[in-house]
Amino acid sequence: MTALLVCLCGGLGAVARFVLNTSIQRWWSRAFPLSTFVINVIATFCAGVAAAAYASMAVEQSTYLLFVTGFLGGFSTFSTAINEMVSLARNGRFAMAGWYLLATVVVPIVCVALGWMVGSLGR
Repeated sequence: MTALLVCLCGGLGAVARFVLNTSIQRWWSRAFPLSTFVINVIATFCAGVAAAAYASMAVEQSTYLLFVTGFLGGFSTFSTAINEMVSLARNGRFAMAGWYLLATVVVPIVCVALGWMVGSLGR
């Protein structure tokens, strides 16, 4: 039953990603892949909050699995970010590809840490 619920939550996360991705791409027409970056930033921040809540026993493991593995697993997309980096490089935009790589690795780590801090407030 848990596996089925994780799949359902993953589907909801994928739909949320599609909606947010489409919304951002409607007004962002520059080469930097902002929509994927924003989605992954949101996902890593939420994962940090969820991890802190789970570590402090504020949520049960099943809730944590449904949200992080299911919803955030469907919502975030590292593979798309890597594909966008390769596309930028193949189009000769090496500096932007490098900055995007750096931002895609460093910013999510900071977001998880910030999310953990926020999730730990008041405990």
